[in-house]
Amino acid sequence: MNIALIAHESKKELMVQFCIAYCGILSRHKICATGRTGKLVAEATGLEITSFFSGSVGVQQIESRIACDEIDMVLFFGDPLNPKPQEPDQTEVTRLCDVHTVPIATNIATAEVLIHGLDRGDLDWRAIINS
Repeated sequence: MNIALIAHESKKELMVQFCIAYCGILSRHKICATGRTGKLVAEATGLEITSFFSGSVGVQQIESRIACDEIDMVLFFGDPLNPKPQEPDQTEVTRLCDVHTVPIATNIATAEVLIHGLDRGDLDWRAIINS
């Protein structure tokens, strides 16, 4: 599966810790991320990560891959209580995930549910849709 990682500045450490905890599962998949998030996760975990640009431009690159059905899961740890003007909004990513039937986790609890489902093989929804 192709998994995209996005994290606002205040949630980057949470994303790093999540990826450390689930490195074994994530290592069996293709990971892409926005620039700084990808760099931090790769340094902490040793995972091979395709990093795009940082910030909104990197999110747009991920959005275009969602629209082209090249992303199978998104983990977007945003900070809804302290949004910064320069940080990307989750709205468009969430909309694209809904349109293209891509599961998205916007918090640690949902991310853990998705990662455990991924590990068990429960997330082969494309096979169900296409049958």
